[in-house]
Amino acid sequence: MISQVSRSHATVLIRGESGTGKELVANSIHYNSNRSKAPFVKVNCAAIPNNLIESELFGHEKGAFTGAVKQKPGRFELAHKGTIFLDEIGSIEPDVQVRLLRVLQEREFERVGGHKTLKVDVRIIAATNKNLEQAVDEGTFRGDLYYRLNVFPIYMPPLRERKTDILLLADFFLERYADENGREVKRLSTPAIDMLMAYHWPGNVRELENCIERAVLLCEEGAIHSYHLPPSLQTGRESGTLPDLSLEDAVAALEKEMIIDALKNTRGNITLAAEVLKTTVRKFAYKAKKFGVDYRTYR
Repeated sequence: MISQVSRSHATVLIRGESGTGKELVANSIHYNSNRSKAPFVKVNCAAIPNNLIESELFGHEKGAFTGAVKQKPGRFELAHKGTIFLDEIGSIEPDVQVRLLRVLQEREFERVGGHKTLKVDVRIIAATNKNLEQAVDEGTFRGDLYYRLNVFPIYMPPLRERKTDILLLADFFLERYADENGREVKRLSTPAIDMLMAYHWPGNVRELENCIERAVLLCEEGAIHSYHLPPSLQTGRESGTLPDLSLEDAVAALEKEMIIDALKNTRGNITLAAEVLKTTVRKFAYKAKKFGVDYRTYR
């Protein structure tokens, strides 16, 4: 959908929870469009106070209000011939929504305190994590503005609905932060992968990125293990780190993880795996059988 809409001039509305990558989608659309060499202006509507949002978007004339000591161009002017990305557009107040609707329809506006009508050639990409349909029903978001924005909607599903992406993203972040921090961390252990896959990721991709960065900083070996991951991921029974585990159970869980990781690393070769863990083949085989780990699974 991104590649299809990039070649057009259509207004795009990106929907999805916080941390799903809406800004990355906006970047991709702009830099793969025929406006890629023109300005790409980003505005976080939720971060700008309500009494300043109009001035930020449309600019103001000298003396328009207290503190307006000189003329200031707005973000729409700065984005002329390019793209403007309006993040968290659901937080804009109704009076500003009226002016925004006019820009969408007529591609023209006046600066705050000004009378001259300015024309702009701007592509609009908007994003929100709010339910705009519900906001329209409640009267907090204009229906006509919603329909003007919703020309080409792109929905970013939460990470818990795209489990197959977790490992790909984790590997990407692992390589990035290992390079940035000069760490020789090469991979994720099998139990760590299982833990990542079992977690529900309420913070989505942003939370996963922070989680992997932290693990890389903590890791002093070649692979990230489950104990390098944040406590929030280690609360599930899958990790074998529930607070009510006895010392014996906790040790057993760690032994099982190390045995699985050694077998994976040696492709199921018990002799080499025992050498990796600095134990005898007899002890290794005994422990593997005790924990129900079959070496043939890793060949």
